Amino acid sequence: MSAERELRRMAAGTLLVPFTGTVAPDWVKRGIADGLGGVTLFGFNVAGPDQLRELNAELRAHGDPVISLDEEGGDVTRLHYHVGSPYPGNAALGSIDDVELTESVHRALGRDLAAVGVNLDMAPSADVNTADDNPVIGTRSFGNDPALVARHTVAAVRGLQAAGIAACVKHFPGHGATRQDSHLEIPLVDADLDLLGSRELVPFRAAIEAGTQTIMTAHVRVPALTGDAPATLSPAALTGLLRDGLGFEGVVITDAMDMKAITESVGLPGGCALSIAAGSDLVCLGPLPTQEDVTAIIDAIVAAVRDGSLPLSRLEEAADRTARLRAWFHTAGAAAPGATRDGSGDGAGIGLAAARRAVRLEGTPAPLVDPLVVRLETPPTIAVGEVPWGLTLPGGEHLPADPENDHADAIVERAAGRSLVVVLRDAHRYPATQKLVAELLTHRPDAAIVEMGLPIWRPSAASVYVAAYGGAKANAQATAELLTT
Repeated sequence: MSAERELRRMAAGTLLVPFTGTVAPDWVKRGIADGLGGVTLFGFNVAGPDQLRELNAELRAHGDPVISLDEEGGDVTRLHYHVGSPYPGNAALGSIDDVELTESVHRALGRDLAAVGVNLDMAPSADVNTADDNPVIGTRSFGNDPALVARHTVAAVRGLQAAGIAACVKHFPGHGATRQDSHLEIPLVDADLDLLGSRELVPFRAAIEAGTQTIMTAHVRVPALTGDAPATLSPAALTGLLRDGLGFEGVVITDAMDMKAITESVGLPGGCALSIAAGSDLVCLGPLPTQEDVTAIIDAIVAAVRDGSLPLSRLEEAADRTARLRAWFHTAGAAAPGATRDGSGDGAGIGLAAARRAVRLEGTPAPLVDPLVVRLETPPTIAVGEVPWGLTLPGGEHLPADPENDHADAIVERAAGRSLVVVLRDAHRYPATQKLVAELLTHRPDAAIVEMGLPIWRPSAASVYVAAYGGAKANAQATAELLTT
Protein backbone atom coordinates (compact mmCIF):
# COMPACT_ATOMS: atom_id res chain seq x y z
CA MET A 1 0.00 0.00 0.00
CA SER A 2 1.38 3.43 -0.91
CA ALA A 3 2.14 5.95 1.82
CA GLU A 4 -0.55 8.29 0.46
CA ARG A 5 -3.20 5.58 0.52
CA GLU A 6 -2.19 4.52 4.03
CA LEU A 7 -2.45 8.13 5.20
CA ARG A 8 -5.93 8.48 3.72
CA ARG A 9 -6.92 5.19 5.35
CA MET A 10 -5.77 6.46 8.74
CA ALA A 11 -7.63 9.73 8.21
CA ALA A 12 -10.81 7.84 7.31
CA GLY A 13 -10.33 5.72 10.41
CA THR A 14 -11.09 8.72 12.61
CA LEU A 15 -14.60 9.25 11.17
CA LEU A 16 -18.01 8.07 12.32
CA VAL A 17 -20.20 8.95 9.35
CA PRO A 18 -23.95 9.27 8.81
CA PHE A 19 -26.06 8.18 5.87
CA THR A 20 -29.71 8.47 4.97
CA GLY A 21 -32.15 5.59 4.73
CA THR A 22 -32.49 2.15 6.27
CA VAL A 23 -30.04 0.41 3.91
CA ALA A 24 -26.31 1.09 3.88
CA PRO A 25 -25.26 2.88 0.66
CA ASP A 26 -22.39 1.51 -1.37
CA TRP A 27 -20.09 4.42 -0.51
CA VAL A 28 -20.34 3.59 3.20
CA LYS A 29 -19.68 -0.10 2.62
CA ARG A 30 -16.68 0.73 0.42
CA GLY A 31 -15.49 3.19 3.06
CA ILE A 32 -15.61 0.56 5.79
CA ALA A 33 -13.60 -1.79 3.60
CA ASP A 34 -11.10 1.06 3.13
CA GLY A 35 -10.70 1.73 6.84
CA LEU A 36 -13.56 4.08 7.72
CA GLY A 37 -13.89 4.28 11.50
CA GLY A 38 -17.58 3.49 11.54
CA VAL A 39 -21.04 5.00 11.46
CA THR A 40 -23.38 7.06 13.59
CA LEU A 41 -27.00 5.99 13.24
CA PHE A 42 -30.08 8.18 13.64
CA GLY A 43 -33.81 7.65 13.88
CA PHE A 44 -34.16 7.83 10.11
CA ASN A 45 -31.90 4.78 9.82
CA VAL A 46 -34.17 2.65 12.01
CA ALA A 47 -37.40 1.00 10.86
CA GLY A 48 -37.40 -1.80 13.44
CA PRO A 49 -35.17 -4.30 15.23
CA ASP A 50 -34.99 -6.84 12.41
CA GLN A 51 -34.10 -4.20 9.83
CA LEU A 52 -31.48 -2.64 12.12
CA ARG A 53 -29.91 -6.01 12.86
CA GLU A 54 -29.68 -6.74 9.13
CA LEU A 55 -28.25 -3.28 8.42
CA ASN A 56 -25.52 -3.67 11.01
CA ALA A 57 -24.70 -7.19 9.83
CA GLU A 58 -24.28 -5.81 6.31
CA LEU A 59 -21.92 -3.12 7.61
CA ARG A 60 -19.87 -5.73 9.45
CA ALA A 61 -19.60 -7.85 6.32
CA HIS A 62 -17.26 -5.17 4.94
CA GLY A 63 -15.00 -4.64 7.95
CA ASP A 64 -14.98 -4.05 11.70
CA PRO A 65 -16.78 -0.72 12.13
CA VAL A 66 -17.71 1.16 15.24
CA ILE A 67 -21.53 1.24 15.11
CA SER A 68 -22.81 4.01 17.33
CA LEU A 69 -25.96 5.92 18.13
CA ASP A 70 -27.47 8.10 20.86
CA GLU A 71 -29.61 5.84 23.00
CA GLU A 72 -29.94 7.64 26.31
CA GLY A 73 -33.37 6.35 27.21
CA GLY A 74 -36.02 8.91 27.99
CA ASP A 75 -36.43 11.70 25.47
CA VAL A 76 -33.33 10.86 23.40
CA THR A 77 -33.80 7.56 21.60
CA ARG A 78 -32.88 6.17 18.21
CA LEU A 79 -34.06 2.56 18.62
CA HIS A 80 -37.56 3.80 19.48
CA TYR A 81 -37.50 7.13 17.67
CA HIS A 82 -40.90 6.59 16.06
CA VAL A 83 -42.77 5.32 19.13
CA GLY A 84 -40.95 6.64 22.20
CA SER A 85 -38.55 4.89 24.54
CA PRO A 86 -39.70 2.13 26.91
CA TYR A 87 -37.00 3.37 29.33
CA PRO A 88 -37.16 6.52 31.45
CA GLY A 89 -34.28 8.95 31.04
CA ASN A 90 -31.71 10.30 33.44
CA ALA A 91 -33.88 12.87 35.19
CA ALA A 92 -36.33 10.16 36.24
CA LEU A 93 -33.56 7.85 37.42
CA GLY A 94 -31.84 10.67 39.28
CA SER A 95 -35.08 11.58 41.04
CA ILE A 96 -35.37 7.99 42.32
CA ASP A 97 -31.67 7.92 43.28
CA ASP A 98 -31.30 4.14 43.30
CA VAL A 99 -27.97 3.35 41.65
CA GLU A 100 -28.78 -0.36 41.38
CA LEU A 101 -31.90 0.52 39.41
CA THR A 102 -29.95 2.88 37.14
CA GLU A 103 -27.40 0.15 36.46
CA SER A 104 -30.14 -2.41 35.75
CA VAL A 105 -31.96 -0.07 33.35
CA HIS A 106 -28.77 0.58 31.41
CA ARG A 107 -27.88 -3.09 31.36
CA ALA A 108 -31.28 -3.85 29.82
CA LEU A 109 -30.85 -0.99 27.36
CA GLY A 110 -27.38 -2.27 26.49
CA ARG A 111 -28.71 -5.75 25.80
CA ASP A 112 -31.27 -4.25 23.42
CA LEU A 113 -28.44 -2.50 21.59
CA ALA A 114 -26.32 -5.66 21.48
CA ALA A 115 -29.29 -7.58 20.08
CA VAL A 116 -29.38 -5.32 17.00
CA GLY A 117 -25.63 -5.11 16.46
CA VAL A 118 -24.72 -1.74 17.97
CA ASN A 119 -21.44 -1.67 19.89
CA LEU A 120 -21.12 1.92 21.16
CA ASP A 121 -23.80 3.97 22.89
CA MET A 122 -23.24 7.72 23.03
CA ALA A 123 -24.54 7.81 26.59
CA PRO A 124 -24.81 8.58 29.43
CA SER A 125 -24.97 12.33 29.83
CA ALA A 126 -22.79 13.24 32.81
CA ASP A 127 -23.72 16.91 32.69
CA VAL A 128 -24.59 18.55 36.01
CA ASN A 129 -27.67 20.54 35.01
CA THR A 130 -27.24 23.69 37.10
CA ALA A 131 -28.92 26.03 34.58
CA ASP A 132 -32.70 25.65 34.84
CA ASP A 133 -33.20 27.15 31.38
CA ASN A 134 -30.57 24.95 29.72
CA PRO A 135 -32.03 24.39 26.24
CA VAL A 136 -30.15 21.22 25.34
CA ILE A 137 -29.62 19.11 28.51
CA GLY A 138 -32.62 19.30 30.86
CA THR A 139 -34.09 15.84 31.48
CA ARG A 140 -31.02 14.28 29.88
CA SER A 141 -29.15 14.99 33.14
CA PHE A 142 -29.41 12.96 36.32
CA GLY A 143 -29.73 16.22 38.26
CA ASN A 144 -28.01 19.35 39.55
CA ASP A 145 -25.91 17.78 42.30
CA PRO A 146 -22.40 16.67 41.21
CA ALA A 147 -22.24 13.72 43.60
CA LEU A 148 -25.64 12.39 42.53
CA VAL A 149 -24.78 12.78 38.85
CA ALA A 150 -21.45 11.04 39.45
CA ARG A 151 -22.87 7.96 41.13
CA HIS A 152 -25.56 7.49 38.50
CA THR A 153 -23.11 8.08 35.66
CA VAL A 154 -20.96 5.28 37.09
CA ALA A 155 -24.02 3.03 37.38
CA ALA A 156 -24.99 3.72 33.76
CA VAL A 157 -21.46 3.00 32.54
CA ARG A 158 -21.36 -0.27 34.44
CA GLY A 159 -24.76 -1.33 33.14
CA LEU A 160 -23.99 -0.63 29.50
CA GLN A 161 -20.53 -2.14 29.57
CA ALA A 162 -21.71 -5.25 31.40
CA ALA A 163 -23.90 -5.82 28.32
CA GLY A 164 -20.86 -5.51 26.04
CA ILE A 165 -21.70 -1.98 24.87
CA ALA A 166 -19.07 0.73 25.17
CA ALA A 167 -20.33 3.75 27.11
CA CYS A 168 -19.58 7.27 25.90
CA VAL A 169 -19.78 9.68 28.82
CA LYS A 170 -20.70 13.18 27.66
CA HIS A 171 -20.36 16.17 27.24
CA PHE A 172 -16.81 16.91 28.48
CA PRO A 173 -15.98 19.15 30.29
CA GLY A 174 -19.67 19.73 31.05
CA HIS A 175 -22.70 21.19 29.27
CA GLY A 176 -25.03 21.59 32.24
CA ALA A 177 -24.35 25.23 33.09
CA THR A 178 -25.03 26.53 29.59
CA ARG A 179 -27.92 28.65 28.39
CA GLN A 180 -27.18 28.25 24.70
CA ASP A 181 -27.52 25.26 22.36
CA SER A 182 -24.27 24.12 20.74
CA HIS A 183 -26.29 22.97 17.74
CA LEU A 184 -26.77 26.68 17.04
CA GLU A 185 -23.82 28.53 18.61
CA ILE A 186 -20.85 28.12 20.97
CA PRO A 187 -22.31 28.01 24.51
CA LEU A 188 -20.51 29.59 27.45
CA VAL A 189 -19.61 27.83 30.68
CA ASP A 190 -18.74 30.71 32.99
CA ALA A 191 -16.73 28.79 35.58
CA ASP A 192 -13.20 29.15 36.88
CA LEU A 193 -11.02 26.07 37.19
CA ASP A 194 -11.87 25.52 40.85
CA LEU A 195 -15.61 25.58 40.18
CA LEU A 196 -15.16 23.39 37.12
CA GLY A 197 -13.27 20.87 39.23
CA SER A 198 -15.80 20.77 42.05
CA ARG A 199 -18.87 20.70 39.81
CA GLU A 200 -18.59 19.76 36.12
CA LEU A 201 -15.64 17.39 36.39
CA VAL A 202 -16.87 15.30 39.33
CA PRO A 203 -18.92 12.84 37.20
CA PHE A 204 -16.16 12.55 34.59
CA ARG A 205 -13.56 11.66 37.22
CA ALA A 206 -15.89 9.01 38.57
CA ALA A 207 -16.62 7.62 35.11
CA ILE A 208 -12.92 7.37 34.29
CA GLU A 209 -12.30 5.49 37.55
CA ALA A 210 -15.20 3.19 36.64
CA GLY A 211 -13.55 2.33 33.32
CA THR A 212 -15.66 4.10 30.72
CA GLN A 213 -14.35 3.17 27.30
CA THR A 214 -15.04 6.53 25.66
CA ILE A 215 -15.75 10.16 26.50
CA MET A 216 -17.46 12.71 24.24
CA THR A 217 -16.36 16.31 23.93
CA ALA A 218 -18.63 19.34 24.19
CA HIS A 219 -18.66 22.30 21.83
CA VAL A 220 -18.68 24.64 24.83
CA ARG A 221 -16.37 27.53 25.59
CA VAL A 222 -14.85 27.65 29.05
CA PRO A 223 -12.74 30.83 29.01
CA ALA A 224 -10.65 29.77 32.02
CA LEU A 225 -9.70 26.56 30.21
CA THR A 226 -10.27 26.88 26.47
CA GLY A 227 -10.11 30.63 25.86
CA ASP A 228 -12.36 31.51 22.93
CA ALA A 229 -12.31 28.00 21.44
CA PRO A 230 -14.86 25.26 22.11
CA ALA A 231 -13.53 22.34 24.14
CA THR A 232 -13.76 20.06 21.09
CA LEU A 233 -10.96 22.10 19.48
CA SER A 234 -8.95 22.79 22.63
CA PRO A 235 -5.67 20.99 23.39
CA ALA A 236 -5.87 22.40 26.91
CA ALA A 237 -9.20 20.63 27.46
CA LEU A 238 -8.64 17.35 25.61
CA THR A 239 -4.93 16.76 26.15
CA GLY A 240 -4.00 18.96 29.09
CA LEU A 241 -7.05 18.32 31.28
CA LEU A 242 -8.69 15.09 30.10
CA ARG A 243 -5.54 13.11 29.29
CA ASP A 244 -2.84 14.58 31.52
CA GLY A 245 -4.98 15.92 34.36
CA LEU A 246 -7.65 13.25 34.72
CA GLY A 247 -5.64 10.36 33.32
CA PHE A 248 -8.15 9.18 30.73
CA GLU A 249 -6.62 6.58 28.42
CA GLY A 250 -9.66 5.57 26.39
CA VAL A 251 -11.12 6.95 23.17
CA VAL A 252 -12.12 10.60 22.92
CA ILE A 253 -15.07 11.14 20.58
CA THR A 254 -16.31 14.52 19.42
CA ASP A 255 -19.87 15.68 19.63
CA ALA A 256 -21.45 16.01 16.19
CA MET A 257 -19.17 18.22 14.12
CA ASP A 258 -21.92 19.55 11.88
CA MET A 259 -23.27 21.66 14.74
CA LYS A 260 -23.10 25.39 14.08
CA ALA A 261 -20.70 25.82 17.01
CA ILE A 262 -18.12 24.22 14.68
CA THR A 263 -19.35 24.81 11.13
CA GLU A 264 -19.91 28.54 11.62
CA SER A 265 -16.65 29.12 13.48
CA VAL A 266 -13.91 27.08 11.77
CA GLY A 267 -15.83 25.02 9.20
CA LEU A 268 -16.52 21.30 9.09
CA PRO A 269 -13.40 19.90 7.33
CA GLY A 270 -10.94 22.14 9.13
CA GLY A 271 -12.71 21.66 12.44
CA CYS A 272 -12.32 17.89 12.21
CA ALA A 273 -8.57 18.22 11.64
CA LEU A 274 -8.25 20.73 14.50
CA SER A 275 -10.11 18.46 16.89
CA ILE A 276 -7.89 15.48 16.13
CA ALA A 277 -4.84 17.68 16.65
CA ALA A 278 -6.32 18.80 19.98
CA GLY A 279 -6.67 15.22 21.17
CA SER A 280 -9.85 13.58 19.84
CA ASP A 281 -9.61 10.07 18.38
CA LEU A 282 -12.96 9.62 16.63
CA VAL A 283 -14.85 12.42 14.92
CA CYS A 284 -18.61 12.07 15.09
CA LEU A 285 -20.53 13.53 12.17
CA GLY A 286 -24.17 14.42 12.76
CA PRO A 287 -27.01 13.83 10.31
CA LEU A 288 -26.12 16.56 7.81
CA PRO A 289 -22.74 15.68 6.17
CA THR A 290 -22.81 13.94 2.80
CA GLN A 291 -20.42 11.62 0.99
CA GLU A 292 -18.81 14.70 -0.55
CA ASP A 293 -18.38 16.23 2.91
CA VAL A 294 -16.70 13.05 4.15
CA THR A 295 -14.25 13.19 1.26
CA ALA A 296 -13.52 16.84 2.03
CA ILE A 297 -12.89 16.01 5.69
CA ILE A 298 -10.44 13.24 4.78
CA ASP A 299 -8.71 15.67 2.41
CA ALA A 300 -8.45 18.25 5.21
CA ILE A 301 -6.98 15.74 7.67
CA VAL A 302 -4.41 14.59 5.10
CA ALA A 303 -3.53 18.22 4.29
CA ALA A 304 -3.10 18.99 7.99
CA VAL A 305 -0.63 16.11 8.31
CA ARG A 306 1.23 17.35 5.24
CA ASP A 307 1.54 20.93 6.52
CA GLY A 308 2.50 19.83 10.03
CA SER A 309 -0.50 21.25 11.89
CA LEU A 310 -1.60 17.66 12.67
CA PRO A 311 1.36 15.47 13.63
CA LEU A 312 1.30 12.02 12.06
CA SER A 313 2.02 10.62 15.52
CA ARG A 314 -1.30 12.07 16.76
CA LEU A 315 -3.14 10.29 13.94
CA GLU A 316 -1.30 7.06 14.76
CA GLU A 317 -2.20 7.45 18.43
CA ALA A 318 -5.88 7.85 17.53
CA ALA A 319 -5.74 4.73 15.37
CA ASP A 320 -4.13 2.74 18.18
CA ARG A 321 -6.79 3.78 20.70
CA THR A 322 -9.59 2.93 18.28
CA ALA A 323 -8.01 -0.48 17.64
CA ARG A 324 -8.00 -1.11 21.40
CA LEU A 325 -11.66 -0.12 21.55
CA ARG A 326 -12.48 -2.64 18.82
CA ALA A 327 -10.61 -5.32 20.74
CA TRP A 328 -12.68 -4.44 23.81
CA PHE A 329 -15.89 -4.83 21.77
CA HIS A 330 -14.99 -8.41 20.91
CA THR A 331 -13.83 -9.37 24.41
CA ALA A 332 -16.69 -7.67 26.27
CA GLY A 333 -19.30 -8.85 23.80
CA ALA A 334 -18.17 -12.44 24.16
CA ALA A 335 -18.25 -12.17 27.97
CA ALA A 336 -21.64 -10.40 28.21
CA PRO A 337 -24.82 -12.37 28.89
CA GLY A 338 -26.56 -13.38 25.69
CA ALA A 339 -28.67 -10.68 24.09
CA THR A 340 -31.79 -12.70 23.46
CA ARG A 341 -34.38 -9.95 23.21
CA ASP A 342 -35.36 -8.51 19.88
CA GLY A 343 -34.43 -4.91 20.61
CA SER A 344 -38.07 -3.83 20.69
CA GLY A 345 -38.08 -3.00 24.40
CA ASP A 346 -37.20 -4.33 27.83
CA GLY A 347 -39.01 -7.64 28.17
CA ALA A 348 -38.57 -7.69 31.95
CA GLY A 349 -40.50 -4.43 32.28
CA ILE A 350 -37.74 -2.69 34.17
CA GLY A 351 -38.24 0.54 32.22
CA LEU A 352 -41.88 0.84 33.20
CA ALA A 353 -41.11 -0.18 36.77
CA ALA A 354 -38.54 2.60 36.98
CA ALA A 355 -40.91 5.16 35.46
CA ARG A 356 -43.56 4.22 38.03
CA ARG A 357 -41.11 4.90 40.84
CA ALA A 358 -40.15 8.27 39.34
CA VAL A 359 -43.58 9.82 38.83
CA ARG A 360 -44.70 12.20 41.57
CA LEU A 361 -48.29 13.20 42.40
CA GLU A 362 -49.42 16.21 44.42
CA GLY A 363 -53.10 16.36 45.27
CA THR A 364 -55.85 13.81 44.80
CA PRO A 365 -57.19 13.40 41.27
CA ALA A 366 -60.94 12.85 40.93
CA PRO A 367 -62.20 9.89 38.90
CA LEU A 368 -61.94 10.73 35.21
CA VAL A 369 -65.10 11.55 33.31
CA ASP A 370 -64.83 11.61 29.50
CA PRO A 371 -61.41 13.25 29.83
CA LEU A 372 -60.08 15.94 27.52
CA VAL A 373 -56.29 15.66 27.41
CA VAL A 374 -54.74 18.90 26.12
CA ARG A 375 -51.07 18.73 25.19
CA LEU A 376 -49.42 22.14 25.06
CA GLU A 377 -46.89 21.88 22.25
CA THR A 378 -43.25 22.80 22.74
CA PRO A 379 -40.64 23.03 19.98
CA PRO A 380 -38.47 19.90 19.79
CA THR A 381 -34.78 20.30 20.52
CA ILE A 382 -32.33 19.26 17.83
CA ALA A 383 -30.77 16.63 20.11
CA VAL A 384 -34.12 14.99 20.83
CA GLY A 385 -35.79 15.47 17.45
CA GLU A 386 -39.45 14.85 16.65
CA VAL A 387 -39.86 11.99 19.12
CA PRO A 388 -43.49 11.33 20.11
CA TRP A 389 -44.40 12.48 23.59
CA GLY A 390 -47.51 13.24 25.56
CA LEU A 391 -50.14 11.35 27.50
CA THR A 392 -52.82 8.93 26.30
CA LEU A 393 -55.76 8.14 28.57
CA PRO A 394 -58.19 5.34 27.76
CA GLY A 395 -61.44 6.73 26.37
CA GLY A 396 -60.12 10.26 26.33
CA GLU A 397 -60.07 12.91 23.64
CA HIS A 398 -56.53 14.07 22.93
CA LEU A 399 -56.04 17.61 21.69
CA PRO A 400 -52.76 19.33 20.81
CA ALA A 401 -52.72 23.04 21.54
CA ASP A 402 -50.36 25.87 20.65
CA PRO A 403 -49.81 28.18 23.65
CA GLU A 404 -48.92 31.04 21.30
CA ASN A 405 -52.19 30.88 19.35
CA ASP A 406 -54.85 28.82 21.13
CA HIS A 407 -57.04 30.39 23.83
CA ALA A 408 -58.17 29.19 27.21
CA ASP A 409 -61.86 29.92 26.62
CA ALA A 410 -62.07 27.53 23.65
CA ILE A 411 -60.42 24.75 25.66
CA VAL A 412 -62.65 25.38 28.68
CA GLU A 413 -65.75 25.26 26.51
CA ARG A 414 -64.65 21.99 24.96
CA ALA A 415 -63.98 20.52 28.41
CA ALA A 416 -67.37 21.46 29.86
CA GLY A 417 -68.72 18.63 31.99
CA ARG A 418 -65.56 16.59 31.48
CA SER A 419 -62.28 15.96 33.25
CA LEU A 420 -59.50 18.25 32.01
CA VAL A 421 -55.87 17.09 31.90
CA VAL A 422 -53.24 19.57 30.72
CA VAL A 423 -49.88 18.13 29.63
CA LEU A 424 -46.75 20.31 29.58
CA ARG A 425 -43.07 19.86 28.83
CA ASP A 426 -40.49 22.18 30.43
CA ALA A 427 -43.09 24.85 31.14
CA HIS A 428 -40.46 26.86 33.06
CA ARG A 429 -38.87 27.75 29.71
CA TYR A 430 -42.03 28.98 27.97
CA PRO A 431 -43.90 32.05 29.28
CA ALA A 432 -46.77 31.49 26.84
CA THR A 433 -47.35 28.03 28.30
CA GLN A 434 -47.35 29.40 31.84
CA LYS A 435 -49.85 32.10 30.87
CA LEU A 436 -52.24 29.65 29.19
CA VAL A 437 -52.10 27.22 32.12
CA ALA A 438 -52.82 30.04 34.58
CA GLU A 439 -55.84 31.11 32.51
CA LEU A 440 -57.14 27.54 32.32
CA LEU A 441 -56.85 27.12 36.08
CA THR A 442 -58.89 30.26 36.77
CA HIS A 443 -61.80 28.49 35.06
CA ARG A 444 -60.91 24.89 35.92
CA PRO A 445 -59.01 24.71 39.22
CA ASP A 446 -59.79 20.98 39.22
CA ALA A 447 -57.69 20.40 36.08
CA ALA A 448 -54.83 17.93 36.44
CA ILE A 449 -51.51 19.46 35.35
CA VAL A 450 -48.94 16.95 34.07
CA GLU A 451 -45.33 18.11 33.60
CA MET A 452 -43.33 15.77 31.34
CA GLY A 453 -40.15 17.81 31.43
CA LEU A 454 -38.31 19.16 34.44
CA PRO A 455 -40.79 20.08 37.20
CA ILE A 456 -39.30 23.49 37.90
CA TRP A 457 -42.39 25.67 37.38
CA ARG A 458 -45.48 24.55 39.28
CA PRO A 459 -48.65 26.65 38.95
CA SER A 460 -49.71 27.66 42.47
CA ALA A 461 -53.40 27.27 41.60
CA ALA A 462 -53.07 23.63 40.56
CA SER A 463 -54.86 21.26 42.92
CA VAL A 464 -53.52 18.19 41.08
CA TYR A 465 -49.96 18.24 39.75
CA VAL A 466 -48.00 15.32 38.30
CA ALA A 467 -44.26 15.34 37.62
CA ALA A 468 -43.28 12.54 35.22
CA TYR A 469 -39.59 13.54 34.88
CA GLY A 470 -39.55 12.80 31.17
CA GLY A 471 -41.61 12.45 28.04
CA ALA A 472 -40.72 8.87 27.10
CA LYS A 473 -43.32 6.19 26.47
CA ALA A 474 -42.55 4.64 29.85
CA ASN A 475 -43.10 7.95 31.68
CA ALA A 476 -46.40 8.46 29.86
CA GLN A 477 -47.67 4.98 30.74
CA ALA A 478 -46.72 5.37 34.39
CA THR A 479 -48.52 8.72 34.51
CA ALA A 480 -51.63 7.34 32.85
CA GLU A 481 -51.77 4.54 35.41
CA LEU A 482 -51.53 7.06 38.21
CA LEU A 483 -54.45 9.11 36.89
CA THR A 484 -56.70 6.16 36.13
CA THR A 485 -56.36 4.07 39.29
